[in-house]
Amino acid sequence: MQELRERILADGEVIGHDILKVDSFLNHQIDPAFIQRMGREIAARFVAAGVTKVLTVEASGIAVAAAVGLALGVSVVFAKKRRAVTQQGDLYAAKVFSFTRREAVHITVSPKYLRPEDVVLIVDDFLAHGEALNGLVSIVRQAGAALAGAGIVIEKRFQRGGEALRAAGVRIEALAAIEKMENGEIIFA
Repeated sequence: MQELRERILADGEVIGHDILKVDSFLNHQIDPAFIQRMGREIAARFVAAGVTKVLTVEASGIAVAAAVGLALGVSVVFAKKRRAVTQQGDLYAAKVFSFTRREAVHITVSPKYLRPEDVVLIVDDFLAHGEALNGLVSIVRQAGAALAGAGIVIEKRFQRGGEALRAAGVRIEALAAIEKMENGEIIFA
């Protein structure tokens, strides 16, 4: 998505050699009209898959996932990073390590919201090491649902998180794929 690439170049900030800060439009402040355009683009790529649910993890993926759900006309479910008091009974769960937060969390989803008859599209803001995506794929499998694939806003391919999932047959569509970041410069795939 050319508009996203341009926005990354204009507003993104490379921190070190592996962190891309896009707080101005995706991770701290959101641009609703831009989020909606990204959501429509992801939805268009999966419209033929028969998606019945969009799944993401809190918090940064929720805005884009909501835009995708709106475009597809389906509900959005988000995995919680900490079990809430309101979550009773059995839950689908996966352990996920966050490299930006430097902590492991257990993400959970209620079986009430993911059913075996669902066709699930995972949506997230970033794909780097693949921890969150692997956890969400595990939750879809625990539910016995079908996986349509994953729509990712920004994939940092040099961190190789998508390789094993693609090799395992998971369809991954990224709106912007970054091959490397060197000396503050972003090189797109």
